[in-house]
Amino acid sequence: MSYDLSLLGWTESRSFQLPDGTVPARVARVDRGAAEVIAADGQHHARYGASVRRAAAADPVALPCVGDWVALRWLPEGRHELEAVLPRTTAFVRGGVSRHSVGGLSGDGQGQVLAANVDVVFVAEPSMHATDYADLGRIERLVALAWESGGTPVVLVTKSDLFEQGLDDLMADVRTAAPGVDVHAVSSQRGEGVEIVRGYLEGSRTAVVLGPSGAGKSTLVNALADTSVMETQQVRAADGRGRHTTVHRELIPLPGGGLVIDTPGIRRIGLYDMSDGVDLVFSDVEELALRCRFGDCGHDSEPGCAVRAAVESGDLPQRRLESWRKLQREAAWMAARTDARARKELQSKWKVITKEMRRSGRNRP
Repeated sequence: MSYDLSLLGWTESRSFQLPDGTVPARVARVDRGAAEVIAADGQHHARYGASVRRAAAADPVALPCVGDWVALRWLPEGRHELEAVLPRTTAFVRGGVSRHSVGGLSGDGQGQVLAANVDVVFVAEPSMHATDYADLGRIERLVALAWESGGTPVVLVTKSDLFEQGLDDLMADVRTAAPGVDVHAVSSQRGEGVEIVRGYLEGSRTAVVLGPSGAGKSTLVNALADTSVMETQQVRAADGRGRHTTVHRELIPLPGGGLVIDTPGIRRIGLYDMSDGVDLVFSDVEELALRCRFGDCGHDSEPGCAVRAAVESGDLPQRRLESWRKLQREAAWMAARTDARARKELQSKWKVITKEMRRSGRNRP
């Protein structure tokens, strides 16, 4: 089966990035040390070349991920090799996830790319849980990561058919958690809102669907594809939550145009190299902060604090202020960890250079 790469998002402007003797391909799925890719002449299984392995060893963010454009080489022994990952236009990166924490924050200073070259980030939140504080906080966190990735976030309140009363109030709460972001109610089972979602994928645009297990991500992907391309499970009756059905990320070309990346349910979501994303999600808090009497206001007990005044008047939920503080602390902590790791790598690199210079000096006649 052959593919028109332009329908997969390929543009000729990327051609100069290809090493000689290679062809472009897009990563549809990754495995340990290899990837399933889509090239013009069909789908192939390609192992990582030495240059890719070296880059990934130096920085896990350089690992090939779903959505990447890569350079594919056909080897004489009859197999394909993934020689290079082409520069990404966007990258959805979460911070290193750890079961251990420091000061309430967890992570290892390294990132993991969940999807690359994505135009739209669908944040899926099931309607029956979205009113909980933790879930609104999850929306804020995922939208912040989406903004930072370079993609456009869109929040989908899924399984809206299960929320018979108060849906308008629920949607208003979600919009408060994601100012300036499109928010839609979707019922994949009934087909409600699916065409609105499809409208974001016109042409060769790529979207990734992110959210917790049981949010109906795979059901939505199946509805967009008009066929069963992803396995699904019913939610448990006891707590309304689903099990992890999707166990890998996969790029799926849609028959009507566009591509979508389905993902497993995300349990822990660490921030990584985050700055503008948090500011955009909390643009309402940032705008209030500009009205504070003091430029370095901590929004605690300072006189003339516009943020605290908004909380006391009910214009700004206390939960939202606490969420903003939490993500600001985490973003600052992750930035410090990342900077420390970068300094350590630079020091190691200079030690190697210094040793080589000394060795070269000793070898001079």
